[in-house]
Amino acid sequence: MAHIIVVGNEKGGAGKSTVSMHVATALARMGHRTGCLDLDLRQKTMGRYTANRLKFLASENMDLPSPTYIELPEIDQSALGPGENIYDHRLSAAVAALESTSDFILIDCPGSHTRLSQVAHSLADTLITPLNDSFVDFDLLARIDADGDKISGPSVYSEMVWNARQLRAQAGLQPIDWIVLRNRLGAQNMVNKMKMEKALTRLSKRIGFRIAPGFNERVIFRELFPRGLTLLDLRDVGVKQLNISNIAARQELRDLIAALKLPGVTVKF
Repeated sequence: MAHIIVVGNEKGGAGKSTVSMHVATALARMGHRTGCLDLDLRQKTMGRYTANRLKFLASENMDLPSPTYIELPEIDQSALGPGENIYDHRLSAAVAALESTSDFILIDCPGSHTRLSQVAHSLADTLITPLNDSFVDFDLLARIDADGDKISGPSVYSEMVWNARQLRAQAGLQPIDWIVLRNRLGAQNMVNKMKMEKALTRLSKRIGFRIAPGFNERVIFRELFPRGLTLLDLRDVGVKQLNISNIAARQELRDLIAALKLPGVTVKF
């Protein structure tokens, strides 16, 4: 049975698709059969990334390990029973289509609350939540006082994850391994970083997630997207000498994959 990785956060701009692209492609490059889905049916950033990758590799006559991306299939509305949701069936059909040929299925969720995202969270064996290192984004997880010291209670996204955990427990499934990534870190605002670290550490013990390092803010991620490439592809496309920023970003990806503790995965890059 494929291990399902869901990348979710109900706030845009946290780097979900960047994390999704790199995790999915890293797993494929390490020899794991990796399928992926994009639940943002309007923007489809993950879908565009995979399309860009296939187009670039074809134009360069190259063959690099890549995740297998499929669209959610259309479902005949007349086949639904009373009270059944068409999006539930579309997602189930897509997962079923990838299940037999995948070791991992990565699902990239939209930056908003949707039925598809809600259902996907209940399917997650591993949940990755990228979070900008800011109390604006922290508010997605929990409400906090003006000094950033006292947590008054969970916020909307944490409550959705709690509901997903309950559904999995009722179905007799393993608990979700929830990882919050401190993503898009900058070199400034050291006081804010320390406050965020303390607040996340307290909250992680209260609502049950692990904290892992994400990516620093780097131009390279935006430059790679039009070709559908990742940091791990640079040498293959002719970049023999990586600069300091590229080397640091590659190490961040290595640390991220290791921190996920995915079954059967040994970091090999």
